[in-house]
Amino acid sequence: MTKITIIGSQQSGKTTLAAKMGKKGNVSDFTMYDFAKGDKIMTIIDPTGYPDSVKPLIASLTLSDIAILCVPPTGLDAYAGECIVCLECMGYKHGLVLLTKSDTTYPQATDELKTKLQNITKGTALEHWEYMTVSTKTFEGMEELKEKIFTMGETIDEENKKKATLPTRVIIDQTFNVTGIGCVVLGVVMQGTVNAKDKMTAYPTSKPLEIRSIQMHDVDVRTAPSGARVGLALKGIQSKDIDRGHVLSLDEIISENLKIKCRLSPFSKGFNTGSVLHVFVGLQSSPMRVSSIEKKGNIVEKASAGDEYVLELTGMKEISYSQQDRFILTDLDEKQRFIGYGSL
Repeated sequence: MTKITIIGSQQSGKTTLAAKMGKKGNVSDFTMYDFAKGDKIMTIIDPTGYPDSVKPLIASLTLSDIAILCVPPTGLDAYAGECIVCLECMGYKHGLVLLTKSDTTYPQATDELKTKLQNITKGTALEHWEYMTVSTKTFEGMEELKEKIFTMGETIDEENKKKATLPTRVIIDQTFNVTGIGCVVLGVVMQGTVNAKDKMTAYPTSKPLEIRSIQMHDVDVRTAPSGARVGLALKGIQSKDIDRGHVLSLDEIISENLKIKCRLSPFSKGFNTGSVLHVFVGLQSSPMRVSSIEKKGNIVEKASAGDEYVLELTGMKEISYSQQDRFILTDLDEKQRFIGYGSL
């Protein structure tokens, strides 16, 4: 199973592409589509709530294995540029750059745009991504795109197998009640393996629960591996006690405050002690005030673009995370909202 997120500006054709690639499913601030070919299954996510909010963009990419950046013949705009900064902050590994609306341009212009984009993305997470060309009107390149995604999915499947022995973590993106069943959640097994009857805990609320049953693509299963998108019926917890972003695992770190090592994006305007940032980890987020900025062992008042710092952040609510998680720093008042990333 391969999970992809299609991103780009509103004029990039991403939403039309997503709709052409699969059958429409769950809709929230991101829309999901499913496509199956034999035993191969693809889930396509379109973060429709972006660019109004960065939250659906981060959520969609977190839930996916592959990012597809759509660029129309007119080239990049500010939001497509912001998507590139987001991918860099997230350290996104697998992706494609898709030159859309090929029926509205000509080959020489497409080649020129590709060269320009390669120069812009040099030194970023996108530097070695493959470029493809499609049209949702003539369907040029559509089948080749699907085959490419499935081929990339085989590599990702091998990577997920290596996570099978890690402690189980499931990130939740939807919760609801089902009559006769009770609390049901949808999410992705980020690592480890989840089994029916497993006893786990929902974080950051620390609510104990049991996995009553598991579904993958509406089929009942006894176990779900790393990388699987799952529906879980839960025992011992109500839907009001669990929300998007919560993590099912055996142990997570819970805190309101953070001390992290961070690197600021070269495109950030920086920030000062006392600034309020929105910090994302997984599908959770929290506004946090910068209480201390340290650079090479010295306390400073301002953090500048492109530099590394140790930040102490004072939060306003509890979040949960693990030792290896990456924290995404944003300033929602800026035009380019992604300002850096950090780790414990």
